[in-house]
Amino acid sequence: MTDLVVRTLDESSAHLFDTMPDPLAFREKHRRTRYRADWRRIAVRGGRTVARAAWWGRPEDTEPLLINWFDVAEGEEDAGAELLRTAPWHPDEMDLDLPAGWRDDPLLRAAVDTRATAARMGGYAPLVERFLYRWTRERGLPERPGRLVFAGEPDDTVFLELLRRIHSETLDAHALRAIAEGGVDQAAREELDVFHWMPSPRDWWQIARTPGGEPVGIHIPARNPSGPCVGFIGVVPEQRGHGYAYDLLAECTHFLTGHGAEFIAAATDQGNLPMAAHFTRAGYPVVRERVNFWVERG
Repeated sequence: MTDLVVRTLDESSAHLFDTMPDPLAFREKHRRTRYRADWRRIAVRGGRTVARAAWWGRPEDTEPLLINWFDVAEGEEDAGAELLRTAPWHPDEMDLDLPAGWRDDPLLRAAVDTRATAARMGGYAPLVERFLYRWTRERGLPERPGRLVFAGEPDDTVFLELLRRIHSETLDAHALRAIAEGGVDQAAREELDVFHWMPSPRDWWQIARTPGGEPVGIHIPARNPSGPCVGFIGVVPEQRGHGYAYDLLAECTHFLTGHGAEFIAAATDQGNLPMAAHFTRAGYPVVRERVNFWVERG
């Protein structure tokens, strides 16, 4: 086997990133994503590109936040791993956004397995698989059940306490990972940090209460760098079992469309069956699936 050459691209060589097949349709997924040329790398063997990866961050970031494009040719798992290991940046997270139903297609499943093997060899362990949703106006607005009262709250400590209660009993894999590392308080604070990271206004955040004033949960209508999204839906444990997460999702959808949203992105862990059912009821179709990897500890 010929020697492997790994290189970081620049403006003059950025076109080399496109010299690989794209069986998982990453180009379509990331057609609106803006990558820095020098945050992309390729691995070449015998004049053929056999692996590529793109690291993503906002324009103001000095370091990438995650890897969200990782391609590896069949039989070149070592090359993919070397591409990751030798990179100057090692963000904690890698997201691979895949065609919906990819497990049912043998060719797509083989392509994902190749990339997942290379990711593991490069130090990234799978954490969770997620459904990715995209609501559009032709789907129609979900009906508001009218059972709850929604209002803003300027005090972050109120949201932090509700997040602690929500994550004290959770199905969310990211929250469970944070809890395993630093307890419920870490999970709540990491969630709050994500809310602040989003460029949408702070006064969009809302708390849901019963008509009698009892807290039910929170919903975060938001915008991320790609557009409007459901930032968070959470119900406190003592209020679960009434389907209130749907009420929060419906309100979040109405709120964002009231602020001009023509589409709304959202996601949930595939194991969170109740929330997946609420998305279906609210008219959110699955458009892709995500396999989320995190750096292996130790």
